[in-house]
Amino acid sequence: MNLTIHGIPAYCYTGGKTFDPRLPTAVFIHGAQNDHSVWVLQTRYFAHHGFSVLAVDLPGHGRSAGPALRSVEAMTDWLLAVLDAAGVRSGATLIGHSMGSLIALQAALQAPERVARLGLVGTAYPMRVSAQLLDAARDAEQDAIDMVTIWSHSSIAQKPSCPGPGFSVIGGSRRLMQQVARRTHPDGTPAQVFLTDFKACDAYANGEVAARSVRCPTLLLLGANDQMTPPKATALLREAIPHHRMVQIPRCGHSLMAEQPDAVLDALFALSREDQKG
Repeated sequence: MNLTIHGIPAYCYTGGKTFDPRLPTAVFIHGAQNDHSVWVLQTRYFAHHGFSVLAVDLPGHGRSAGPALRSVEAMTDWLLAVLDAAGVRSGATLIGHSMGSLIALQAALQAPERVARLGLVGTAYPMRVSAQLLDAARDAEQDAIDMVTIWSHSSIAQKPSCPGPGFSVIGGSRRLMQQVARRTHPDGTPAQVFLTDFKACDAYANGEVAARSVRCPTLLLLGANDQMTPPKATALLREAIPHHRMVQIPRCGHSLMAEQPDAVLDALFALSREDQKG
């Protein structure tokens, strides 16, 4: 579905079904240097089981135009404008991966009436980014892509839940990030989306306030072997969010949706059925 947000074209994948704002809405928010395609299994299932789906491409990612936004707060403002443009008036289930989890969390602070449930996937707060990785994103983006590819997967072996023989989870992740890395500014200079995204994650300082404001059912969905946002990095979120449930998926790294897609779907769909708490 194509929308215009703040005067700039934006794209949302709807899971293969026409978006209907009268149905319960599930919103999927990707992480750094990714796009809506990381949610393909989960979004199609939701769309064919009673939900309208918006899997956004953040500005400067995927099919959405414009420069990548420089702060989690700016991305959250954009996301709330997407809900307005799509006609979503009641509370939605917001599901965010990594950087996307910070956007979902900030949305619960800025517009709590718009959020019925939170799914924070591969999350952490603070979401610090090492100086080594920031330097690589600025000066040698392919090196940054290679680092994140290695650190985001629990092993080089393919899992039984992979889509089919010959499918490479690691190769698919690398190619997607390389595709986003080809984005340029209007003058032809590299957009450096990875650097912009990493800086936004590293600079986000509102997470504790946002977490303590949450009053809806919340799922912390974590990879047991995640090296990017290890489960121990959710300590503050677990202490601050009163209505939370934590699920750790074994044999899984930061790329949860690719490494263990069925387990991720099961956990997220269970969240979508939880009653909202006051």
